[in-house]
Amino acid sequence: MTYASLMVQGTTSDAGKSTLVAGLCRALYRRGVRVAPFKPQNMALNSAVTADGGEIGRAQAVQAMACGLEPHSDMNPVLLKPSSDTGAQIILQGRVACNLEAGAYLDYKPLAMRAVIDSWQRLTARYDCLLVEGAGSPAEINLREGDIANMGFAEVADCPVILVADIDRGGVFAHLVGTLALLSESEQARIKGFVINRFRGDIALLQPGLDWLEAYTGKPVLGVLPYLHGLHLEAEDAIAAGPNLAKPQAALKIAVPVWPRISNHTDFDALRLHPQVGLRFVGPGAAMSEADLIILPGSKNVQADLAFLREQGWDIAIQRHLRYGGKLLGICGGFQMLGVQLHDPQGLENSPGTTAGLGWLDMQTTLMPEKQLRRVQGMLQPGGETVEGYEIHLGVSEGPALERPLVHLEHGCDGAVSEDEQIIGTYLHGLFDHPEACRGLLRWAGLAEAESTDYRQHRLDELDRLAQAVETHLDMPRILQLLSL
Repeated sequence: MTYASLMVQGTTSDAGKSTLVAGLCRALYRRGVRVAPFKPQNMALNSAVTADGGEIGRAQAVQAMACGLEPHSDMNPVLLKPSSDTGAQIILQGRVACNLEAGAYLDYKPLAMRAVIDSWQRLTARYDCLLVEGAGSPAEINLREGDIANMGFAEVADCPVILVADIDRGGVFAHLVGTLALLSESEQARIKGFVINRFRGDIALLQPGLDWLEAYTGKPVLGVLPYLHGLHLEAEDAIAAGPNLAKPQAALKIAVPVWPRISNHTDFDALRLHPQVGLRFVGPGAAMSEADLIILPGSKNVQADLAFLREQGWDIAIQRHLRYGGKLLGICGGFQMLGVQLHDPQGLENSPGTTAGLGWLDMQTTLMPEKQLRRVQGMLQPGGETVEGYEIHLGVSEGPALERPLVHLEHGCDGAVSEDEQIIGTYLHGLFDHPEACRGLLRWAGLAEAESTDYRQHRLDELDRLAQAVETHLDMPRILQLLSL
């Protein structure tokens, strides 16, 4: 059965699929259309907790916001969270299903596809139309068999497709024509047009290429989106490339080490955008820069990433930072690293065993099979500032350090504060998103006169900015026709 839907696929990863879907979602929402996002399969370590207590990719949570909706686990029924170069945790309809190596997932795809269709049918019954995001590229030949992420899904759902390419990386016409050439005849027919993303310059100079593309392929160019300087949308997975936001003249300097399985680095977006804060991600081989605050981020493989931290010599640098009075915050996996020991008796992340933690908080953490997923609100201690966030973790922490909690929540306490208040830790993601909590934490870090910023409103403003670009630069009448609207 055909539903009112449109799928955005890309010639490459990071071509602009998430951005285009978010922009179209917001544009339709502003027109009064009951629209929802959908991504059959996602691979990402940035995730969000849904209204129904599940877990989905961060990009679909942003797209739900664009639609004026609370995120739901049906919006991303299959989420793959890599825990190593060859293995991943499989999330089906918001819940952990299993851990699989890449080869084994091929045999698992039929089961995953059933979950995809199940979620798809529920959403189509509730909304006027769905905007679907593909994953990677439909022309990845080695992944075509049993595909559920791109054309495999589009064929089953009978969904028309727009193909988007990023001109900023070069070779845009080769990307579009080459991708089209590698598809089957039925898949080629399913592509209804092209969108070129991130163009800067004189559009008249591009026009001969657009005319050639339409003549050569017989398919229309539905629009050319301009390069939107400074546009901020929460990243689907990788830390977004862009200008150095360390801001040398910033009143407060923050350093965040980046390890191989960093998760939910969107925790720091509110800080990166704060006018008084200079935040720097410290990558492999880089020295831990001088900072007022070091934040240890989340991790999908805490013991392996802790070993990486030590290999980089960052533990020694952090010890020196503390000796000179610097502040230290650990979030989720970073919080677990601050304890005395990490226990993984069932081998949930690595081989069963115990790893020594950094030892700066008197606690220990045991990894348990059941993942904690919930959205929470409460008050920071001791200031009483409002905090909102979400938990996504396997571990259970115990020890004297927890007797001095960082946050009082509706269901109990969370986190820890060292006796000298130099080190704090928490399981809460999104810690800096609420203006009060952000201001309170920045004061603790040393910024006495912290400005108040509204990160949620900033995200909505950016979605409106993106929607306006979509309305201005895309052929919306033709897109509405594809959606049967």
